[in-house]
Amino acid sequence: MMKHALSAGLATLLLTTVLSAPAAAMTVEGVDVPESYQADTTGLELSGAGTRSKFFMDLYVGSLYLTPEGASGESVLAADEPQAITLHIVSGMITSERMTDATLEGFEASTDGNVEPVQDEIDRFMAVFQDEITEGDVFDLVYLPGEGVRVLKNGELKDTIGDLQFKKALFGIWLSDDPAQDDLKEDMLGL
Repeated sequence: MMKHALSAGLATLLLTTVLSAPAAAMTVEGVDVPESYQADTTGLELSGAGTRSKFFMDLYVGSLYLTPEGASGESVLAADEPQAITLHIVSGMITSERMTDATLEGFEASTDGNVEPVQDEIDRFMAVFQDEITEGDVFDLVYLPGEGVRVLKNGELKDTIGDLQFKKALFGIWLSDDPAQDDLKEDMLGL
């Protein structure tokens, strides 16, 4: 009887774990991309995901999570509502220095070269990349109105930075009119 109770308890525990884990909506470059993301008290839905590549090498998988109303890159950037971007590093070729350089270039492009209004926030954000970056690392960039952008590395909160203006510059790296990679922007927007 005890053996049966233990088996039933274990089965219930396993079923609960499976049902509470976010379901993968898709797999991109071996990364299971969840169909939803919990941003504080707001449930977000996967808009899309794609791979950032350079010189025929896959670097990371970028995923965009929004409230149910999906939209164009411009309207996503302008929206003052919870949103999240996740970056799953899939290459050992990404170093702290390379990520820093690429991100600074992205800020230049997303702001049309006018980084001054968000320079202090950019400096704080770049500190997140000072630690070693390895294949398998995950960065979560979670915008919450009135709070700013929560920056997490492997689930650990590193900082909360800026406001809507900074979110526009940061998310613009992937979603602006001059994104890091056009097909990644389309994939993240689910186009």
